[in-house]
Amino acid sequence: MTTVSIREVTFSEQLNRLDICDTAFALLDEQGTVTGWTQAAERLVGYSAGDVVGRSAGLVLPSFHDARTTSAFIEQCRVENGWPGATALRHRDGRMVDVSLRITMLHGRDGTARWLASLTDTGSLSGDAVSETVRGSLLAHAPIGVVVRDPQLRCVLVNDVIGEHDGIPRDRRLGRRLADVLPSAKAEALESVMRQVLHGGSTKVHEYRAWLPTRQGRQHPFAASFHCIQGADGEPLGVCVISADVTEGRRTRECLTAVSEARTRLGGSLDVMRASQALADLAVPLFADYVSVDLEQSVQIGEGPPVHPGTTAGRLPVFRRAGQASIHPGVPESAWTRGEPVPVPPASPFAAVLRTGRPQLERNLDVASSPWIDRRPALARRFQENGMHSLMIVPVRVRHALLGVVIFVRTENPVPFDEVDLLLAEELVGRAAQALDNARQYVREHTAALALQRNLLPRRLTGGTAVEAASRYLPADMDHGVGGDWFDVIPLSGARVALVVGDVVGHGLHAAATMGTLRTAVRTLADMELPPEEVLAHLDDTVQRLADEEDCDDPDWAPGAAGATCLYAIYDPATRVCTMARAGHLPPAIIDPRGQATFPDLPSGPPLG
Repeated sequence: MTTVSIREVTFSEQLNRLDICDTAFALLDEQGTVTGWTQAAERLVGYSAGDVVGRSAGLVLPSFHDARTTSAFIEQCRVENGWPGATALRHRDGRMVDVSLRITMLHGRDGTARWLASLTDTGSLSGDAVSETVRGSLLAHAPIGVVVRDPQLRCVLVNDVIGEHDGIPRDRRLGRRLADVLPSAKAEALESVMRQVLHGGSTKVHEYRAWLPTRQGRQHPFAASFHCIQGADGEPLGVCVISADVTEGRRTRECLTAVSEARTRLGGSLDVMRASQALADLAVPLFADYVSVDLEQSVQIGEGPPVHPGTTAGRLPVFRRAGQASIHPGVPESAWTRGEPVPVPPASPFAAVLRTGRPQLERNLDVASSPWIDRRPALARRFQENGMHSLMIVPVRVRHALLGVVIFVRTENPVPFDEVDLLLAEELVGRAAQALDNARQYVREHTAALALQRNLLPRRLTGGTAVEAASRYLPADMDHGVGGDWFDVIPLSGARVALVVGDVVGHGLHAAATMGTLRTAVRTLADMELPPEEVLAHLDDTVQRLADEEDCDDPDWAPGAAGATCLYAIYDPATRVCTMARAGHLPPAIIDPRGQATFPDLPSGPPLG
């Protein structure tokens, strides 16, 4: 038999900040009539116990009106929007309050049943940028143990979860005080707290540690909150004790913190491979023991149309491993390294994600009963050797486009994934998807700008009969160097040669396009046989005109290049004179036959534009 030893009971300021402390509770019978009320419920909706007890829950819960019983209401919620989840309460002043609602069935003696409604104001939840819906759903899914005791502290109602917390069976608990079931000084201390709550009508939160053999012989911490249940006359009907797993709650809060920071932590890179690896590193070991990030190959190279869920009924898209992490060195769970193509078994959950765009949860993965694994001996062996027993597959989606999938696997952690884990994983991947999409857009623009620049720059330089020309273009910043840099060698009359180098401010497609315009303008001006300073003056007018044409009243319009620098030189082989002018550009380097470089003292005019 499982035994319990309560090692310690302590007040905890940290636990007083738990969401469970601010939760409102109400007792309902099967007909949906309110039989008990708490002060937290009064604070939430403005109705006192005298206003509500004895009346239908539909007074504050509008959606309850369509249900004849509490059981029917729960079934209605499951059908309409899943259960548990978000709903709205009617405040006494008429306004609606968004809450996270769960209704827990409680068992009494002789087979009687009651229902405990737990309501948490999602609008007042402390924390971060995680959506209220996600936080509310997490609270609603979190397993809690419930015991309701009468004024004499005898157990009158209990749910099934509390037995998993302390190992005491229901029939042994009902009708008895805690001190009768578990005689100890600590039990007396807990009952003292219950009496304080009964007499003061307040809510208190404590932490206790239960020594459970089912927990591998370790102490397991629980948070217990004590709530005074009031009747229609406002007098105490009893005390409701809510027990929550502190360890699981702490892990959930850590996951919520990681989710909130994901966009910031992952958004610092415009490299999809780096961002994917950062996502995998963030998720291990907090979310899973092994995580892989596979992206559709066009995301990495910036070319090709986006993939949309539901359009993969025929040939599946090609995915490549972009990131992976494991609690084990060397990532033994993966058969592929980063950058390699990853095949998608047609009958697997992975293919189902591609078809539907919805995540897949495989709670208990049995290799023998999963044909998509069993028919692939190498894959089955890898699953078995690494103890991969539970997995989640979450699509990376942005604006209806499918960028890839993230796979979460548990190996060492024996607890299977559940809906709460899937909810957290979806929120994390959703945040990461924004960073990956930004990186994808950058890769696409970078690739297009590079192609445009290569097409606009001269492929072969000719200096006529007097000059041998050679060039090499090497950006100083390889990540952001593609843009508006250009150079040219233009033969002129009389064997003269014009040498040009320039740089448009900015990077990307717009800078490359502006560069092409200026290069064409320089060639046109060179044909006019103008001296260098006049060429730059006319070029300045061109840049000004381009800037004027870009003026736009649209607040969403982002201007592109806003200026340029240029160095223009004309070399005359007959006189061996080189005439130069520069507009904000660096002076040229002149190397003599001995290899020594000098920089002419060339005055600089303002940049073009």
